[in-house]
Amino acid sequence: MSQNTPEIDVVLNEDELMAMVDRLAETLAPRLQGDWTAINILIGATPFTSDLMKALARRHIHPMLDALWLESYRDARESSGRVNVRADITRPVTGRGVLLIDDVFDTGRTLAFARQHLMTKGAREVITVALARKPSAPSGADDVDYHAFEAPERFLVGYGMDDKGLYRGLPFVGALD
Repeated sequence: MSQNTPEIDVVLNEDELMAMVDRLAETLAPRLQGDWTAINILIGATPFTSDLMKALARRHIHPMLDALWLESYRDARESSGRVNVRADITRPVTGRGVLLIDDVFDTGRTLAFARQHLMTKGAREVITVALARKPSAPSGADDVDYHAFEAPERFLVGYGMDDKGLYRGLPFVGALD
């Protein structure tokens, strides 16, 4: 890596990631019968959403795809505590099931906000899924419904996740200290 690139520890390599996404699709497929919309929470969940959609398609599950651009971090490493809608979904979800896809489940605020936002728009139900779940994340009724892996309590980058806009394109999940 260049002199300006920090040391990034590999948490999951690309093959491990793809295997986890495939197992998650296998678990989700039976629930996704009927009319469903997959909603990608921008920007971080985009690679995960793309790979999950392909894994679902291999199982003959074809939800509509839309995106919701929410922001709570800006360029900081900690959530501001407020969730803002930068861009809303473009297709109606009235009467449809929604598979809400995020990158990291940590404070739970983003998914809670998005779930309520989509229920208000008439979604039949909202199932939440995250690539990574942090150990400190809420449990019980406020927990994410599904996740691909338990993440370390570290700052994650790669596979869509960033540090001040950098490292989203790494083909693995890494951690910075």
